[in-house]
Amino acid sequence: MNHNTPVPPLSSRPVRHLSEVRRRVMTAAQLRSHGVSSSETNEQCRPGGPWQQLLPGVFLLHPGPPTSEERLHATLMYAAKERPAGVPSQPGAEDPHAPTYTEAMLTGLAALTLHGFTSSPPLMSLDKLDVLVPRLRRLRSTGCARVVRTTSMPTPQQVTGLPVAPVPRALADAVAELSDAGVVRRLLTEAVRGGHCEPASVVRALNNAKLLSRPHVVDAVDSLLAEGRAIAEDRLYRMVREHGLPDPVWNVDLRLPGGPHLGGLDAYWPEQAVAVELDTRAPRQDEDALWSEYARKREHLERLGITVVHITPKKLRESMEQQAAVVRTALMASGDRDPAAYVVVLPR
Repeated sequence: MNHNTPVPPLSSRPVRHLSEVRRRVMTAAQLRSHGVSSSETNEQCRPGGPWQQLLPGVFLLHPGPPTSEERLHATLMYAAKERPAGVPSQPGAEDPHAPTYTEAMLTGLAALTLHGFTSSPPLMSLDKLDVLVPRLRRLRSTGCARVVRTTSMPTPQQVTGLPVAPVPRALADAVAELSDAGVVRRLLTEAVRGGHCEPASVVRALNNAKLLSRPHVVDAVDSLLAEGRAIAEDRLYRMVREHGLPDPVWNVDLRLPGGPHLGGLDAYWPEQAVAVELDTRAPRQDEDALWSEYARKREHLERLGITVVHITPKKLRESMEQQAAVVRTALMASGDRDPAAYVVVLPR
């Protein structure tokens, strides 16, 4: 074959079963599996030719600018661990040539945009697309692909058919590249307000990424925790109202008469001696010590005959009716218990 020999167009080969984007973006291995040799690929990618190379070993089979979808697939194709040609990704898979993105998922701002964040930039405005891979993979950042390494790959979520890091991990990877405090605060706030995740999971991801030493991140986390507690308290009010529970006294401190402070509670039913406490701890280095404090307070109150129902914001969000049933059961069981010790109830 010489340079004047036309290369048969790929559309004439058996690829009708591929999706449109997978017809337009292919790896060198996939092209070979369709009978296109390396020399033919190079010929098609010559200056002014009909194809172009987007990333090492990844080709765009048209001459125009890549779309957002093409860039995302190209980044994953570059970073994914290639499976042997002709081996289907799952038993019974119809297309043995379609890419499976093993050991690679989108993360950072691109992942947040795919998750539906309005405070993250549009995909086309991102010069770099972050892709998460295991730490020992031998890959380098190049072109539009920025390689992010981790010792523990999370389970990806499928968004528009693409493997995407869960929101807490994607947030941590995005924040690692950001220095604008306002942008960081908006992203973290949207994660909670938008119901994508709970504050605790965000703080845990930031802590694991060793980002809590950065002042602008700490400030954003403080705002996030305040936002998260306000949302959780609102859900607790809704639970009592919508599920027909008797009205408690809200946000109180308990004390023994003339004695020590027993701790603050989010809701308390004095006649039944039942309390609800929201667990809005931020998982940082002192998590064990803080949990011990929670446990000590609960044990002390229960020794005094006060039943403490411990509720997390996640449980309130995902199973409010079940949490209401737990509280109702505790209230109904109060008549079968010995009377609680007398305590003084003060506004918090």
